[in-house]
Amino acid sequence: MKQYKARGVVLNTLKYGESSIIAHILTDVAGRRGYMVQGLGKGKGSSRGKGALFQPMFLVEFVGLESNKMDLDRLKEVTLAEPLQTIPFDVRKSTIALFMSEVLYKLVREVEPNSPLFEFVYDSVVALDRMNEGVYNFHLWFMVALSRHLGFYPSGEYAEGMIFDIESGCFAATPPLGGLYINADNTLLFHQLLESSPADLAQIALSRVQRKDFLGALLAYYGYHLDTIHTISSLRILSEVF
Repeated sequence: MKQYKARGVVLNTLKYGESSIIAHILTDVAGRRGYMVQGLGKGKGSSRGKGALFQPMFLVEFVGLESNKMDLDRLKEVTLAEPLQTIPFDVRKSTIALFMSEVLYKLVREVEPNSPLFEFVYDSVVALDRMNEGVYNFHLWFMVALSRHLGFYPSGEYAEGMIFDIESGCFAATPPLGGLYINADNTLLFHQLLESSPADLAQIALSRVQRKDFLGALLAYYGYHLDTIHTISSLRILSEVF
């Protein structure tokens, strides 16, 4: 089997038999890949501990083994690329990480390397783990920024009072006749998040209702382009926490 070294972000795991899982990982060298991970759940020591590495949005580095007989590669020498200090222990951050992982699992299918997307996702996890303020707005910022890498980043110049035309993907002065659009209040927030980094999120004051309303508008925008966004089950948990 051909070996390769990679960094990865864990998106999803599925139990396979008594002591194995299938892990879907966004990698820097092979896009999104599925991996068979065996030898979990039994015995002691490293084989059991290895299973703890495959939590949503954990950052790993590993040696992969290409398989010629099946769609799944295999993993060896898996370690944490950067141990997360707060995400596993902060319910707000772990909920956001769960949402991020499910969104990426549902929306990212490419099996070719995409360095800008990978580095954005990897850096976003690090930023979430390190931030102290603005956590409640992070998932909104992430979804806005992610659209750049999925091919439907907003275009045009924003001016006060504009709406966002979902179908054309542009800011507009007036709503389209019979078309889908985001109202002026949410469009202003859209613009603010487009211009923000994670370090700026604490300066954006939103109520729970505003946050939920904007996320709904954002999901309508995503849904126009990608039907699979409507099946994100972690939205229920997200709405309970935020």
